[in-house]
Amino acid sequence: MNNAGNLVVLGSINADHILNLDAFPRPGETLTGTHYQVAFGGKGANQAVAAGRSGANISFIACTGDDDIGERIRKQLVSDNIDVAPVSAIAGESTGVALIFVNGEGENVIGIHAGANAALSTDLVAAQEKRIADADALLMQLESPLESVLAAAKIARQHGTKVVLNPAPARELSDELLALVDIITPNETEAEKLTGVKVETDEDAAIAAQALHDKGIETVIITLGSRGVWASEQGKGQRVPGFKVQAIDTIAAGDTFNGALMTALLEGEALPKALRFAHAAAAIAVTRKGAQPSVPWRKEIDEFLSQQG
Repeated sequence: MNNAGNLVVLGSINADHILNLDAFPRPGETLTGTHYQVAFGGKGANQAVAAGRSGANISFIACTGDDDIGERIRKQLVSDNIDVAPVSAIAGESTGVALIFVNGEGENVIGIHAGANAALSTDLVAAQEKRIADADALLMQLESPLESVLAAAKIARQHGTKVVLNPAPARELSDELLALVDIITPNETEAEKLTGVKVETDEDAAIAAQALHDKGIETVIITLGSRGVWASEQGKGQRVPGFKVQAIDTIAAGDTFNGALMTALLEGEALPKALRFAHAAAAIAVTRKGAQPSVPWRKEIDEFLSQQG
């Protein structure tokens, strides 16, 4: 084991049904696709897997249904170096589902059924208080009930655990929640939802980042797709470009970035080096199909970085 800090991820678990199409269907149109696959996903699980495979000491607070796919996902998470003790199987519920179309450009459109993810209650969060308190960082997204995200953030803040929020999918958030966040990692759409600033240029990103700093967030990392990220600490920002690769599908690229970023930060890397590590992990992920199947292992990330010189 490395002597890195402990990470707790709180979030969603989905079974992703993925179909590749040349173009997205228009209303009333039926198209025949290729490469149908069921892959394990959900933003929470994807980020947990990215952290686990890249070398973090990680446990995962989440819910599956009491169904066969839930059982299979738990077994898979264990093999990805994740402590699944805080994953609850919810009686009478189905595991979350995402229906995903991927077009010829590698873009995707997604519809989600929350299923058991909606059962991640404040009671289940409270039951994990010690785990959150003992961790160095708590990483969350927005596919879990908002009141539970807030409850977990409050526990973390009380115990000096860093709160990291990937505010996805995009929605407006209360200033109460944002004030509890130490590091936030929105994409352009999510940043606009939170700040009202349309992020198209580096200047826009700097303005949006400042608006988030003003809400009490120390570190703002706005992901800009192929342009890399805008990283701003206490009001000082710069764009950190990613690596140029041939993308096959971008499913879970952001999640891979977030999970790997946490691994590097918890190993004590300064932000620029941690971002480079996270960019490398995401670059590998977009060259592969699916959510969790595309997430790289530590050895692959280190190898990729060594080739960049």
